[in-house]
Amino acid sequence: MSQPRHGFRAGLDSVLLGAAVASDSTALLDLGCGVGTAGLVALAHNPALAATMVDQNSDMLALARLNAEENHFAARTTVIEVDVAAKGAARLAAGLRENAYSSVIANPPFFDSAGGTLAKDGARADARHMGAESLDLWVKTAAGAAAAGGEVIFIYPVESLPPLLSAFAARFGAITILPLSPRADVPVTRVLLRAVKGSRAPLTMLSTRALHDVEGRAFTPQFDAILRGTARLVW
Repeated sequence: MSQPRHGFRAGLDSVLLGAAVASDSTALLDLGCGVGTAGLVALAHNPALAATMVDQNSDMLALARLNAEENHFAARTTVIEVDVAAKGAARLAAGLRENAYSSVIANPPFFDSAGGTLAKDGARADARHMGAESLDLWVKTAAGAAAAGGEVIFIYPVESLPPLLSAFAARFGAITILPLSPRADVPVTRVLLRAVKGSRAPLTMLSTRALHDVEGRAFTPQFDAILRGTARLVW
């Protein structure tokens, strides 16, 4: 997997996001795809899946194209350069369709740009920092792009969860929250949120899953298999 030498680099969150896509999905939209990690993981698990990858960073998209080619997924991958938070007309002009994708995924920037220190690298700052208003625009874009009955999945740090959950609750039903903790005896650090467009089903909070064994740095068998590409995230 080719990644930039400096700036934001995809990692565990991207792999988990791609592995969380429904096994019967046929059309995937990866918002803010970066180098394409999440989308490529989803493609590896599902030979019937086609992926559209969207980002505003042309350098990242060049790497996403390269990664799709090197992993033999180019024929099932479409890359679009546009700001996820752009107006609808701009997104449509760029080729992003509405009501079209059975799965929409995102690992959006998560630190509120009004607080903390922005990264010196511009691409890294864009990938990590965003306010609640921009986050709501990402969810709005996901809602418009998802097909009726389609799933929308975001991965996010737990300390920044409230505005994301609010944006989901305003647009979707059947929200499912999967809390993830580094180990069984420590607090949750990140969550996966999944919702269904057009559903009115209530919210479900699943049991917390630990990424690592109690001692040492080894991943639990479940997550080790996911990171090795031999298992999906079933939730």
